[in-house]
Formats: sequence, structure tokens, C-alpha cells
Amino acid sequence: MNQVREVDKKLLCYHCGNECADDSISIEEKHFCCYGCQTVYEILQNNNLCNYYDLNKNAGISLKSKNFEHKYSYLNEANIVSQLLDYQSDSLSKVIFYIPAVHCSSCVWILENFNKITKGVMISRLNFLKKELSLSYNPTEVNLREIVELLATLGYEPLINLDSATKPQDGNSHQHSLLLKIGVVGFCMGNIMMMSFPEYFHLDLQNNVDATYQKFFLYFNFLLSLPVFFYGAYDYLNGAYISIRENVNKTTKVFSVDIPIAVAIIALYGRSMYETFINYSSGYYDSLAGLVFFLLVGKWMQQITYNYLYFERNYKSYFPLAVKVLRDKTEVFLNVMELKKSDTIYIHHQELIPADVIISKGKAMIDYSFVTGETDPVSKNIGEIIYAGGRQMGESLELIVQKPVSQSYLTQLWNNEAFLKEKVMPTTELANLFSKYFTVFTFIIASLSGVYWAFAEPSLFWNSVTAVLMVACPCALTLSMPFTMSATMAIFGRNKFYVKNQGVIQLLNEINEIVFDKTGTLTESNSDGQRTAKVHFVGAEGISEYEQKLVKTLCLQSMHPLSKMIAQSIHFLEFSALKIDYFQEFQGEGVEASIDGNLARLGKIGFIQKDDNHTINHTHALLEINGLYRGYFVIQTIYRKNWQHILSNLSRHFRLFLLSGDNDADKTKLMPYFRQNAVFFKQKPQDKLNFISKEQKLGNHVLMIGDGLNDAGALRQSDVGIAITEDIKFFSPACDAILDASKFGQLSDFLQFSKTALNIVKASFILSLVYNFIGIGWAVTGQLSPVLAAIFMPLSSLSVVLFAVGLTHLFAYFKRL
Repeated sequence: MNQVREVDKKLLCYHCGNECADDSISIEEKHFCCYGCQTVYEILQNNNLCNYYDLNKNAGISLKSKNFEHKYSYLNEANIVSQLLDYQSDSLSKVIFYIPAVHCSSCVWILENFNKITKGVMISRLNFLKKELSLSYNPTEVNLREIVELLATLGYEPLINLDSATKPQDGNSHQHSLLLKIGVVGFCMGNIMMMSFPEYFHLDLQNNVDATYQKFFLYFNFLLSLPVFFYGAYDYLNGAYISIRENVNKTTKVFSVDIPIAVAIIALYGRSMYETFINYSSGYYDSLAGLVFFLLVGKWMQQITYNYLYFERNYKSYFPLAVKVLRDKTEVFLNVMELKKSDTIYIHHQELIPADVIISKGKAMIDYSFVTGETDPVSKNIGEIIYAGGRQMGESLELIVQKPVSQSYLTQLWNNEAFLKEKVMPTTELANLFSKYFTVFTFIIASLSGVYWAFAEPSLFWNSVTAVLMVACPCALTLSMPFTMSATMAIFGRNKFYVKNQGVIQLLNEINEIVFDKTGTLTESNSDGQRTAKVHFVGAEGISEYEQKLVKTLCLQSMHPLSKMIAQSIHFLEFSALKIDYFQEFQGEGVEASIDGNLARLGKIGFIQKDDNHTINHTHALLEINGLYRGYFVIQTIYRKNWQHILSNLSRHFRLFLLSGDNDADKTKLMPYFRQNAVFFKQKPQDKLNFISKEQKLGNHVLMIGDGLNDAGALRQSDVGIAITEDIKFFSPACDAILDASKFGQLSDFLQFSKTALNIVKASFILSLVYNFIGIGWAVTGQLSPVLAAIFMPLSSLSVVLFAVGLTHLFAYFKRL
């Protein structure tokens, strides 16, 4: 079999599928884009695990430019490792890692067989949906650093941050309890219906054998109903009791939706016991069990969410777990939460600064794009302060801590009251309003029916009153709402729009203003939050191929983000760096080097003298070769596909605003799509939060769309916060929904379908009211038998559910969602 795939005569890496620059790195006609990918292949080959490639072609992750030297040194420290482990003993340690790169069956296969690669790893299990790898290993044979470095070498680098040291609370205990109730009630419901068959088919009770069995079935159904009433229905009964007590004490005037539900349950159970022990006839146990079962299923549907996504992230999900600190003249690794004022810490290239610090040694080039939205790196010198959250893009730094992590500028954002209060979901308000009138209406009908039969036919008084209370149940609200919203969540999910819960869909219906961030929201960025850009050269005489080689060689020597962008934008089929005799980088100004006998300089205006009056509006770098000004490179932000059409479409239905932490270089480009005084630049995180709060006080309902930590406060303050991300498995700030960047163009469709979903719920309400009118009309006659109730009540519940779910999927089909 030919091991090299050609696409337009380009070699593709056998491991990851990326394009190979040449065929110099190969093993047995298998070509690789870098030595990292080759190393992974060799590891798999040596362990007889190359079936990895049979499951999915080019299944691996590119290891190009991966260098893990000293990156995981902190995992040699026992105090740091103990914070990550779930279990620890002399011969066994257990740990769970989040592996963002997991994406296919090959990933599952290799990680499930990880114990075959590393001696000392005993068990390896992967939760594919959560992307969590559970490992059990012997610490006397292999240490955690070796495990993490091997995973990283294979392309499955664990995500280890400050949040990793926080042991997750058991958030599923309530859901497990609910599922247990559904199982118990479902078991009882099935058996009650089976034991009720003799009543359904009217057995001849004159037969002594049948009569004996009939009594046995009656009492057995009563026993089965006990867990249904006291266990399955407990939450509804208790909720109704609390609501009545609060109203009696006048601490609230709100009627809980549990009250009419509890009335129906108590009426069913009371009437059933009366029939069983007084009349020795069948009760309504099957209807009771069916009602409670459907209510519990509806509640479970309401709780379903994307539990493999994280909607409540904060700075701990972004900050590193540990940092090298100088304590008592000794260098040690400490958890960043243990940092104190005046501690000396060391930060290397691409590492994040976890606290507010002052530079004591080195030159800093800080990328604040994910924290403030500012796309251009900020130059800092010795003695200047650096705020937490910035990422160093150059040489190693020695820094002195000014404030501990908990008091830093960035973490102060999470102390804002916006993060302390819970958002009010419209479901609760709608339920309370519905409950108030429904309960009063039910008791009025039952009372009128009782008064009528008390005079007309006293024997039917008890039957009619209890029948009305049994039949009247707000199943429209308790069933149609959760099932419709659950179906909507599933439709959104398959379109890569993940909402936190069903209440978010209802909140989307109230939105009348949308606030956009610019960097990473309207513009493209990669999964690490770094912006992508288009680079082109502007000059009177253009730039020759040899000059391009000079520039690429010069830029490859610099760690500045703009230099790296320029270097990546210059392509050659074959490139070898020219000889460098001298290189110097002037912090915040530019770079220069003597290359192949030529003096090449690249930098800002002032560092290089510009000999024309042309105004440059975008980020740029001027080029000078041998003292002659040649022109400049323009770095233009790349906006998302069809962004103008998206904004134009949304502006027909909503008021749009732009709040950006970036400079106003693109103001002219953006203004046509927003109203006057609706575009703001150089906005700090607190400015964004304050703006949304002001709009809400004016009675507006605000949707915020952002992507970085600088948007976290605004996302939380807004009525609905949507975090847009290039890859849902990587970091996104706390939000109500996560939108995959590839689906940004469908934002308007999602908002419109939210309105459709709520209209379907309203239609379900009408259908349920029709059922209630029919059922109540039947009940007031006093002729509602247990058999007819057993058929009618589940049928009404099922039809409401099927109507709601079916209509939701039908509309989604027509809208191509």
C-alpha cells in the first residue's frame, strides 16, 4: 500500500495529515511533517500499537514546534502532585486528566491502551464525552511528570490549570436521586397496571377464586402505591406545603406550581384508598403512578444539559497551577494561590503571569489580547507593573509579586455582584402565574360541582368533587415546557450551539439588544485565543524574493507576535535561513540584524524613518534595508465570513452595540453596521459590565457575545451571555451558552427558533386546556370510572408531549436546523 498521500503534489504527514515541507523526515516511505510526529510513530511502532492508524487515517495531533522542556518541572514537587491526585498511597495513585485533543476512535484506542506504553501505568480509562482520562499508576515505577510528558509527546497534552487542584463537588447527586425515583415509580406503575388487568376486563366476582385474587390485587396495588406517593411525589407535596405555609405567614404572595399538582396527587390517592378499603373496588393507583412518573420524567428532561461542557469557568480555569518561586534563597514550585507579596517568581516564554507583579529582570512583551481585547502586545521594562492574565511573548522574566492572586486586578472582576447573583429564569415566573389562576379555577369548579350534586344527587357528591380535583392538573406547564425546550436544546446542540439550560432559551425570547465584542468575536482567532491576521507588503517598488528571505530570516529571530505573523506570511517552497552576523531586538521599537552582508531593520515609526506622508490605519511594521526605506507590512485583522450580512440581518430585529478593548483602527470599517454612538473602543472589562447594567436599568434585555476573560463580567451581567469559541473543548469564559465559531452565521436563526419554541409551548398549553375542559366536564358528572381515568390521564399527558416534541422537530426541519 502506498503510504504517502499526494494532494496537489503535496506530501501529507502520515501521523497528523499536515503538509510536509519536504521528504527529509521519513521512515519506510512514511513521511512526517516534523520530528515530533515521527517520534510518536516510533513509540507506537515499538509497542505494537500502529493499529491506531488503521482506525482513522492521519488520526494524530501535530507535534510541530512542541517543546516540553521544563514545562512540567513543577510535577516533580510532591505538594503540587498531591493536589492533583484523587487517591494516593505508597503503591497506587489515581488521577483524572482533561484531554482537550480527544476527537475520534483512534484517540479512544490509544488512550485506553496507554498502560501498554508506559511501565507503571496499571489502568487507563477514557470518558470520551467529557474527554477525561482516568489513570491508576504505581508511583514507585513511574512519576506523574513522566506520564504527562509522554501524553504530551503523543499529542494528548492534559489541560492542567489552577482549577485542576479544586476537587469537583458531586453535582450529579440530585440527578441520580431523580433517576432513582423515576426507576422506582416506573417499576410500581408497570406492576400496578398489570395487576389492574382483572378490573380492566371485568372479571366475574361471583367466582370465589376470582374474588380472592381481586382482593389480593387491590391490596397489592395499594402497597405498590406507597413508594409512589411518599417517595416519588414527595418533592411536589413538600413544595406545595412550603408554598402554603409561606402564604399563610404572608412572607410571599406567590402560589407555587406544586400546589395544583399536589392537589391532584392527594385527590387521586385519597379517592383510591376510599375505593379500596370502603367499597372494595379498584382505585386510581394506575393513574396516580402514571401522573407522578410523567412529572418526574419532565423534571429530569428539564435538568438535562451538556455536562461535558463547562459554563461556569472563571480565572482559575485560565491561570497555571504552579509557578517557580524564590523562597529563602531556594527555588521551589508553589501553587499560585500560595503566592505572597514580595515573592520573586520566574516566567518563561508563552507562560501566563498569575498575579500583579513588577519586573525586576528582563524585558517583557505582554500579550493581553485574551484579557483586555487589545491585539497589540505591550512592551514593559524593569520597574514597570504587569497585571495578572498577560502572557509573556519573549525572554524569561524575573518578577516581584505586588498582590496575591486573590487580590489581583483581574480576579477583582469576579468579586463584582454580577457574579454573586443568580439570573431569574422566566420559567419560574410563568409557572407561578399559571399556578395561581389554575388552582383557584380548579377549586371553584370542584365547589360548584359539589354544591350541585349535594342537592341533586347526594350519592355523587364525593365522586364529582374528587374527580374534578384528580383530572385538573397543569400538565401543560409541567410536561410541554421541559420536553419542548429539551428538544430545542438537542436541535441547537447538533448545530454546535450549546445552551446551559432550558431557561436560557426562554430568556432569548426577551432580548431586544445585542452587544458584540470585536477581537475573537467578529474577528477570527485560533483555539488559544490568539488572533489571526492577513499580512501584506506596501511599497512603491514592491519587495523582491531575496528581500523576502532577508525579512523572513530577520523575523524568525524575534519572539514578537508581529514578527512571527510576518515570518509565517512569507512562503517558499524551500527555505533556508540566511547567515546572520548580528541581531538585536529593541524592546517596543523593532529589530535589526546583519544578514548575508545586509543591514535589515523592521519596526515602528520613529525607529525607522518613513519618507512619505501616507497614513497607516492598521497595525504595521516598517522595513528598511541598507539604510533605504522599502515600505511597510500591514497586519490586517481577519473578520469572520459574511460578518457584514450577519450584522445587517440582526439589526432589523435588535439594537446592536460594539464594545471592544482594542484600538479604533477598524472604526471606519465597522460604523456602517451600527447606529450612531453604538461603537466603543478601548473598553476595560468593568466598562463593558457597567454599560450592560446601564442598559438593563433602562428596561432593555441584553444579549452579550464575547470570547475572552475581558468579557466575563459583561457575559455574566447580561440577560444572556454567549461565549464564542473556535473549539468548544478549549477555554471559554463563564456564560449561558457556547457557540462554535463556525456557526456564527446562524446566530439569527437560533434567536428566531427560540421564539418558535416558546410559541409551540403556548400551543401545547391550548391543547392541554382542551383536555382539561373535556376531563373536568366529564368529572363533574360523577361518572369518571377508574378504567376511563387510567386511559384518559396518561393519554392526555402523552399527546401533549408528542405534540410539543413533534412540532419542534418539524419546524427545525423546515428551518434547516
